[in-house]
Amino acid sequence: MAKRIGLLYGMEREFPGALAQEINRRSKGEVVCEPLVVGALRIDRKLPYDLILDRISHEVPFYRTLLKQAADQGAHVVNNPYWFSADDKYFGTIVADQAGVAVPRTVLLPHKSHPPGTEGTSFSNLRFPLEWEEVFDYLKFPIYLKPAYGGGWKNVYRCANPDEFFHSYEQTGDLCMMAQEEIVFEEYYRCYVLGREHVHLMRYDPKAPFHERYVRNAPPIEKALKTRMDRDCRALCKALGYDFNTVELAVRDGIPYAIDFTNPCPDAASPSVGEANFQWILDKSADFLIRKVKEPRKLEMTGNWPERAP
Repeated sequence: MAKRIGLLYGMEREFPGALAQEINRRSKGEVVCEPLVVGALRIDRKLPYDLILDRISHEVPFYRTLLKQAADQGAHVVNNPYWFSADDKYFGTIVADQAGVAVPRTVLLPHKSHPPGTEGTSFSNLRFPLEWEEVFDYLKFPIYLKPAYGGGWKNVYRCANPDEFFHSYEQTGDLCMMAQEEIVFEEYYRCYVLGREHVHLMRYDPKAPFHERYVRNAPPIEKALKTRMDRDCRALCKALGYDFNTVELAVRDGIPYAIDFTNPCPDAASPSVGEANFQWILDKSADFLIRKVKEPRKLEMTGNWPERAP
């Protein structure tokens, strides 16, 4: 009987359609890849998929629970739905540091405003006022404020001094924010990582307009830097247990710093990433998913974390 791959996605059309077509063409009937279709979930009914590629559950809680049920029933889910539900960008810096990957100096901050359903007495264990001078002395200005739970460059602020910091912090409401030192980089890369092994380094300009951020016709990467970034990307994704991810690295004084690396539903649209990058992710995704659906794998709750780099 043919193995079944279900594609779970939202508004995107190009990548899921092209991926299904490529998998069905390559597998010659041994694997059937199709859009996942589901109604109300039942605990006594098994979902009819051997593998599910998740492209949307970060935006739809119903899908997050669906994927955990599918994993419990024996389906292989890309990416791990348990870890995906548990991770955050601050904790990611801890995992990265343990994996031997350079990260910016980072601080987690309490919510500026009380989250819904809480009040002042909910924070009996919180020291107040916060030791701001200690925070600023540790991070040094400029400082970036960004959500610990978030992505897509939303609610990100660059603060050049304390006044700008407090003004920006005031705008964050009940978001849980983290503050990081600014890495003034000479080069910046966004890297696809497939199966925790295949790495595709893409020069990236985060300051450019969205459709121009992936740099076309970039010069070759210096060998030692390429080797270090390949290693760091694999180490991060092995620690996190992510089989489909992008890792963003800012290079300062020859050292790549991991800036953003929990992106398990990364952009895969040719108009933004470029045709060459799109073809790479399409080719490697098809190969990886066909191989994975044929190889039963024990359910894992994390990657190799909490192992530490030697």
